[in-house]
Amino acid sequence: MSHKLVFVTDAGAERAVVIENLVVAGWTARDRAAVDHHIEELAAIGVPPPSTVPLYYRCAASLLTQAPVIEVVGGDSSGEVEPALIDDGETMWLGLGSDHTDRKAESYSVAISKQACAKPVARELWRFDELRDRLDGLEMASWVRDDAGAEWTLYQQGTLGKIRPLLDLVDGSTFGDGGRMAAGTLMMCGTFGAIGGVRPARHFRMELRDPASGRTLTHEYAADVLPVIA
Repeated sequence: MSHKLVFVTDAGAERAVVIENLVVAGWTARDRAAVDHHIEELAAIGVPPPSTVPLYYRCAASLLTQAPVIEVVGGDSSGEVEPALIDDGETMWLGLGSDHTDRKAESYSVAISKQACAKPVARELWRFDELRDRLDGLEMASWVRDDAGAEWTLYQQGTLGKIRPLLDLVDGSTFGDGGRMAAGTLMMCGTFGAIGGVRPARHFRMELRDPASGRTLTHEYAADVLPVIA
């Protein structure tokens, strides 16, 4: 089912995009040792290893949200900052998203865990072609906190150079061809390991920064926990 989101481009204009396909690319670290570390990190919380790397998970486009609050069932979910590529049929855009994931469900099915939670995305977009020559130097980070008045704790940090080249991920997907994706496709392109280990937190803040221009994409959201009823 398609899902419309309204973004703001780097030219300051609103752009409505109808998302037909949501793809979450997983296990995308460029360094195989980093992939193995992430596999071990998730194995520590019961997540089975992937059958191959990278993997492309299909999710419902309706999971995408720009809201400041999402709702999750139980207290076992957490966010992951990721670059997001969006192809609207005319232009390829670079955005920012969080692959918020139910870690308890992930212990028995990664695919089901991806479908279990909303996927927050930032409202702003950058034109991909203007950044393609310096993508590896873009900096990405996330922070977490449990209470509104608490200090933010750095949770993830690195450059896009730690992730497989984004166009390689595009072409490896069933929706990619020649560096473009099918119109209406949004792909989340992977993340870094968590500093101190994967853990839930009620508040999540993420940022993508271009050091060359000083521009940033940011988004912050809270996860309200719904009770688990048996």
